Amino acid sequence: MAGRFARSWDLVKASAAVLRADKELLVFPLLSLLCTLVVAASFIVPAAFAGVFAGLRNGAVPVAFWLLTFAFYVVQYAVIFYFNSALVAAATIRLAGGDPTLSDGFRAANARLPAILGYALIAATVGMVLRAVQERAGLIGRWIVGLIGVAWTVASFLVVPVLVNERIGPVDAVKRSAELLRTTWGENLVGNLGLGLVFGTVVFAVVILGGGLVVLTASQGAGYWVLVPIALTAVALLLLGLLQAALQGVYSAALYRYAATGEGGTGFDQALITDAFRVKA
Repeated sequence: MAGRFARSWDLVKASAAVLRADKELLVFPLLSLLCTLVVAASFIVPAAFAGVFAGLRNGAVPVAFWLLTFAFYVVQYAVIFYFNSALVAAATIRLAGGDPTLSDGFRAANARLPAILGYALIAATVGMVLRAVQERAGLIGRWIVGLIGVAWTVASFLVVPVLVNERIGPVDAVKRSAELLRTTWGENLVGNLGLGLVFGTVVFAVVILGGGLVVLTASQGAGYWVLVPIALTAVALLLLGLLQAALQGVYSAALYRYAATGEGGTGFDQALITDAFRVKA
């Protein structure tokens, strides 16, 4: 565990070095967050007033709910993939030694918008199918669906960088992502090195610290002052989420660059990249 944490920390530092050179990359996940909140509100509020959720309290799931959920998935994925594409495009320029701007990222994402929308449709379909099967399957079925979900996550890991850098459609991008992973790291892959270990540890520490401050403040009879540590904890978690999203975009761009060209780019040595995945035992 200590070795994996050390490698994960090295990855965070390598990705952060790119982010320090282009701090404006944080704008992409921030805009993504704001837009996803707007999309969520634009679906949930009208649906609530239309009574779409009323049937759920009686145990029934109306067709309108499933159609609304699918449309919500598609739009949310489209927003997320759009800003991820802009982030990856800008990070790719930096990894190649260039000096990207926000306009460079948006220009690249706009150029690939039809493919991004197509991939959002594919991802939403996969997500809905897996969710529907999981809700109806038994314990073994849910386990199998979980394995399929992991396999999809790994196979599609490089789809966004592929869409940004190669002029192919969404279906071919999924195939290309799986091909790059297979030819570079081998068959039957599982994630081995990522940002999650470091950020998971930090988030856990923030939640524990924030919870402790809330309890301490409440025990002093401070009244509304208890909202202060709650707000600070929420802001800290939000900033951590934005930072992780930005670093994840840099990371995926570096992995794609290595898989496609054999070079990870500025700050990413070969040992760090080759440990990104391992063959499942």
